Amino acid sequence: MSNNSSLTLRIGDMTCASCVAHVEKALRGVEGVVGANVNLATEKATVQMVPGGVDLARLRAAVEDAGYTVVDETPPPAPAEQKVTLGISDMTCASCVAHVEKALRGVPGVAAASVNLATESAAVQFDPGRVSLDALRAAVVDAGYGVREVKEESRPLAPAAEPDFSRRRELATLRNKVIVALVLGGLVLLGSMHMYLPWLPAVLANPFLLWALATPVQFWAGRQFYRGAWGAAKHRTTNMNTLVAVGTSAAYLYSVAATLFPGFFALEGMAPDVYFDSASVVVALVLLGRFLEARAKGQTGEAIKRLLGLQPRTARVLRGETEVDLPIEQVAVGDVVLVRPGEKVPVDGLILEGRSALDESMLTGESLPVEKGPGDTVAGATINKTGSFRFRATRVGRDTVLAQIIRMVEDAQGSKAPIQRLADLIAARFVPIVLAIAVGTFVVWYLLGPQPSFTYALLAAVAVLVIACPCALGLATPTAIMVGTGKGAENGVLIRSAEALELAHQVDAVVLDKTGTLTQGRPAVTDLLPADGLAADELLRLAASAERGSEHPLGEAIVARARERGLALAQASEFVALPGQGIAATVEGRRVLLGNLSLLESEGLSLDGLAAGAAQLAEAGKTPMYVALDGRLAGIVAVADTLKPESRRAVAELRKLGLSVVMLTGDNRRTAEAIGREVGVDRVLAEVLPQDKAAEVARLQAEGKKVAMVGDGINDAP
Repeated sequence: MSNNSSLTLRIGDMTCASCVAHVEKALRGVEGVVGANVNLATEKATVQMVPGGVDLARLRAAVEDAGYTVVDETPPPAPAEQKVTLGISDMTCASCVAHVEKALRGVPGVAAASVNLATESAAVQFDPGRVSLDALRAAVVDAGYGVREVKEESRPLAPAAEPDFSRRRELATLRNKVIVALVLGGLVLLGSMHMYLPWLPAVLANPFLLWALATPVQFWAGRQFYRGAWGAAKHRTTNMNTLVAVGTSAAYLYSVAATLFPGFFALEGMAPDVYFDSASVVVALVLLGRFLEARAKGQTGEAIKRLLGLQPRTARVLRGETEVDLPIEQVAVGDVVLVRPGEKVPVDGLILEGRSALDESMLTGESLPVEKGPGDTVAGATINKTGSFRFRATRVGRDTVLAQIIRMVEDAQGSKAPIQRLADLIAARFVPIVLAIAVGTFVVWYLLGPQPSFTYALLAAVAVLVIACPCALGLATPTAIMVGTGKGAENGVLIRSAEALELAHQVDAVVLDKTGTLTQGRPAVTDLLPADGLAADELLRLAASAERGSEHPLGEAIVARARERGLALAQASEFVALPGQGIAATVEGRRVLLGNLSLLESEGLSLDGLAAGAAQLAEAGKTPMYVALDGRLAGIVAVADTLKPESRRAVAELRKLGLSVVMLTGDNRRTAEAIGREVGVDRVLAEVLPQDKAAEVARLQAEGKKVAMVGDGINDAP
């Protein structure tokens, strides 16, 4: 196994596949880097490095030398570093953001700086032993901006939702530009086609009007292309911005010259054509593509946002004998945390005292709660269903299980399809090749073409640039991947990676999650085994009456089934929850016990003739709940997560297609195998946590299988 380390950088100013290739080439050129993979959709670069790693400053310098920026880096800085947030004034555009970031990063000892235009703030990570806050302020002021306030943060934050104010603002600005460009470009296009549309007003064909309509499209809507092309030119490189800017400028400037000096460009006595429509429509369409791409980028983090939404915002921590509600970011390893019924567990830890049943479905996919007591581990974001308990925090922030799952989802989104790698390679060479062809075309027509040779040469060169401008290959591949994954998400299909999308037709094995995919995802009563001549409905009625005061999912399932049957439930009294065992209550003057085998044993009750039935229920993956009345066993109520009606047919159809069907679940092996037999899968993989699911899929792939993973929720995302 490789001992190489990896690092993820967020890259700014990338706009196309050509940018991806430039950044990858720059990173791979740094000594110590063994591999680099850049994803345009997530705007992230994953860098593989030799053991010991590579200095971040060298990686950042390589990216900036290529004409791009490093927005932030992960993993977070060492605990010795400090993080502050500066309020920045006088910023007006993205260029200001770049200037402030460059100024802050230029201060010796600053590890990272990320500026947000929408919130007018800068997050700076630095070594307090080398940098003072005054030095940071001075760097910002020297760059021509002001510092309003400073907010210090004492420790690295837990994963938090990335502010999307800037992205929304950028998207709104881009949308407005697209609307203006499409409307004005459409009018220019209609005016340029007056010979085919004689019913249009003649004034619309006036070249001066077309010039007036095309100018805001070219220089306001298309301003970002010029800015991007200039940035690339300063670093002696080219990108899609270069091609769009040069191509549309050639068409626009030629048309302006032909409008002002038509005699110079006239051919055989005919007035010259103008190409304002070509310049405007190209700008409008490329902007539309970028708007759709930017919107798709905003949607790529949806799964991560949902995961982050699982984490509670605060934790109840004991400080001496006092309970204090603290932000989740301030919980430290070793803190004692109190969790009450219905609350989420804030961080990972070890129970010190108390018992409860926890809903761990976000981790395991198992719908039934898990009984926990002293010495058991708990995971952040799981839900405490019944009792209260205290636990000691063992993992916080980026070390929790939830944070690890989030990182795995990010890695999945950063993947790249093989065909996209080919597109990136071609796109990197496409722009300079097109420019060279345009120049060559001009030279050939000028030297060998008919008179007036300059006019013919210019028209031919402009035609090459305008036709090549959209660079369909560079745009089509990432757009197709985004559309494919987006449509899949709309229909409940989470595509593991871009490569998986390309290889989907080769799939020969389907891995199905159990809970919520094959099953209903919630417990339900499946069997009633009464004893001592008691009727089944009476057994269910007494059990449901006792459970009316319980919030346990198994109890809720029993009550729900009794109501489905129309049974009249009695009022229970003297209700007592017995942690780890069940409940006790008085119903109509009779003492009712309902719980597991441990409860019966503690009361000294035997199974009598129900032992065989209980064993069969357990073998079938069902949970037997024992009911005792006045000190005697009254029967068994079995509860299980039942199959969806269509599951058997779906598995049968998959097998008809020649696919191997595997069930993957975090549930216990006996229950999983029972469900697997019932639904008819070929193989069962049980007791697998989310962070291990990817490894199980990898093992199947190592067997030579092309695997598709089917799950119902974010716990299946990795």
